[in-house]
Order: sequence, then structure tokens, then C-alpha cells
Amino acid sequence: MSEIATIGLDLAKQVFQAHGVDAQGITIFNRKLRRSEVLPFFKKLPPCIVGMEACGSAHHWAREISALGHQVRILPAQHVKPFVTRGKTDAADAIAISKAMKHADIRPVPVKTAAQQAAAMVLHTRTFFVRQRVNAVNALRGYMAEFGLVADKGIANFRKLVAALPERGDPRVPAPARLMLDEILAEIETLTARIQRMDDQIADHAKQDEDIRRLAAIPGIRALTASAIKAHVPDPRSFKSARQFSAWLGLTPKQNSSGETRRQGSISRMGNAELRSLLYVGAMGVVIAARRFGTRSAWLRRLIDRRPLKVAVVALANKTARVVWALLAKGGIYKAPAELAGS
Repeated sequence: MSEIATIGLDLAKQVFQAHGVDAQGITIFNRKLRRSEVLPFFKKLPPCIVGMEACGSAHHWAREISALGHQVRILPAQHVKPFVTRGKTDAADAIAISKAMKHADIRPVPVKTAAQQAAAMVLHTRTFFVRQRVNAVNALRGYMAEFGLVADKGIANFRKLVAALPERGDPRVPAPARLMLDEILAEIETLTARIQRMDDQIADHAKQDEDIRRLAAIPGIRALTASAIKAHVPDPRSFKSARQFSAWLGLTPKQNSSGETRRQGSISRMGNAELRSLLYVGAMGVVIAARRFGTRSAWLRRLIDRRPLKVAVVALANKTARVVWALLAKGGIYKAPAELAGS
């Protein structure tokens, strides 16, 4: 056991697979571990490098195994898959993880603390309830349309939709249907109250976090977006540059180049979809305000004049992401350029 250099650990609910190799890459063991055997097994081993695929429980096991003196690397699952040589078994997956750890080009996922995971859970739960509310509003609109009751789409027009619902006992809506519409309305109100409580919690936390306050000063970023960035990017210095950070978010064009021929397509949409969506929505608000009220930013004016709306929004979101990386990785506070002052 003293010759072990790296271990590829395939995570599971109950039965784990551990593949250990020495410094020359020779397999020493490839064995199964019950869940209760994992920590005692690693506790007996001398310090080594342990690799695992990124998944729901990866950060928990990374913290537990790191506490035993080992160095843990969480690898993106899509980068491990090409190293699976044949078939799909736990043993083959553990071998693939061991092979992938040897490639320096594969950047590991930073291990999150329990507090960072909790912050991300708040945001994910809010997104879950927002999605449920959208589904409930769409169901309400669809059922009401069956009885000729319509209103404009969008959550902003929800009150108009409710106002279009006649009083109970109206012959246009049978009693059983009205009962179901009332149940959906009650569900929407409950979800709205839950979302508001989470928004209040996020806002309270944002007031106490210096990084979130600095990020919220950037145009197009508010407490929700800043909190999401802080939760999903625990170590901004793991990205070598602002461009690498924006590429990780999927805000850079796809490349289809060969030799001197360079072709760029639409944005890649890789990386964290939630952060990309929040940055896009924030940039959309800035661009719409600039088109309606004007802006002192010459760069933004030229962009809006020569590019379609959504292209301009993506370009601004890309620029915003680079500013975010600079503030988190290098420190300081956001100061609008001279041409942006007062915009």
C-alpha cells in the first residue's frame, strides 16, 4: 500500500470502486468498497492523490477524504468519459478516472465547502420554485382559455389573468372547474410567498458579503446574480484569464477552424447555464435601457447600432463576465469608465 501514487474512485450510493496505481502507472488494486468501508479504507493509506468524477456527492466525499490527509481532485465527467476503454462497468470507470488524472490539460473542479454548497442549494431551490410557478400559471391560463377567459402572457400579467376570472357561481365556469382553478391559484400564491422568502434571505446575505456587494455595483448585476456567481465560482483564480472564465460560462463563440481558416459560430453554451442565463438577463436590461434612454458608453452605442439585439446582449454579457472575473481574482471595486459615468 505504501507504493500507491493515485487512486481513481468511482462514486456510488452504496458500492464504490477504487483503482490504485503506483508512480509508473501499474495497477496495484481495483476493488469494491461498501459505503461504510470507504473512509476506514482511506484512513489506513498513506497520503496520495485521489480522483473522482464531479457529481452530486463528490464535494462531500472530497472534504471527507481530504480531512484524512489525501489530495483530492474532482474531474469533469465529460472529460473522463473518453478514457473508458470498453464497456460500462464500475471497474472501467475507476480506471478511466486514474488515466484522466495524469492529463494536466484537464482542469479539476474546485472543492466546495459545505457553506458554498448551502448557498448554491438556496439558489437551485429558488429556481425550482420559479419553474413550478411558471408551470402553474401556464396551466391556469390554459384552463381559463377553454372557457373563453384570456389575458396577456407573462408573469407580469398574472394579476390581469386573475381579474379575468369571474365570480364563483358564474355560469361560464362550472363549479368543478372553478374548484380546480382556485386550487391552482392557491398553489401560485404559496410558491410566490416561498420565492419572496428566498429573495429576502439572498438579499440579507448579500448585505453581509463584501464580494457580493462589489459585484452588485456592476451594471446588469444585482444581488441574485452576484450571489449565484459567488456560490458557483468558489475559486475564480482557477481560471487563468477573464476570457477563460467567459468561455467556461459558454459566452464565447464556437470554433471551427483549420490552418489559417477561422470560422466562428454561435456561443458554445457550455459551462454553467444558470450563471449564463442570469448574466444574459442582466445584460438585456442594460441594452434595453440604453436603447430607450440612451447611454454614455460609446462602445455600447456602436454595438447596438451595428448588431442585432440578442447579439449585442451576448457581447455585453461576455464583457460583464470578464469584469466579474477581474474583481474576484484581482480585488478592488468596480469603477465605471469615464465614458460610462452616469449611464
